[in-house]
Amino acid sequence: MNIQDAARLCSLPRKTIRYYEDVGLVTPGRRGNGYREFDRSDIVRLSFIARARGLGFSMEDVRGLLRLQDNPVRRSAEVKALAKSQLAKLEHKLSEISKMREELQDLFDACLGDEGASCAILDGLAQTK
Repeated sequence: MNIQDAARLCSLPRKTIRYYEDVGLVTPGRRGNGYREFDRSDIVRLSFIARARGLGFSMEDVRGLLRLQDNPVRRSAEVKALAKSQLAKLEHKLSEISKMREELQDLFDACLGDEGASCAILDGLAQTK
């Protein structure tokens, strides 16, 4: 199948698929005219990459996961270790986002939101730490 069909099946933009090819994550075949030719295994691999990226795994982590996926004698402990690391990163991000939300909520609550020029949000953003 061509890249347009592959993109539709994987719910990925064609540009992203080309990028994944450029960085060596997927290597579709080529037709005689030079066009990419994707088969079912390419679709499975692209879907795997898309799902891993959707869960926040870095490109380096995706490479590691693909190496493990391609290794029939892999140890699931290695996969679990990567997932554990990703969970820790997500927990850290959630904590940071929670702090940002609280700070913005405080600024929002302090703002009168009336017709006056004074604004606690702008004042808060201008504060140095």
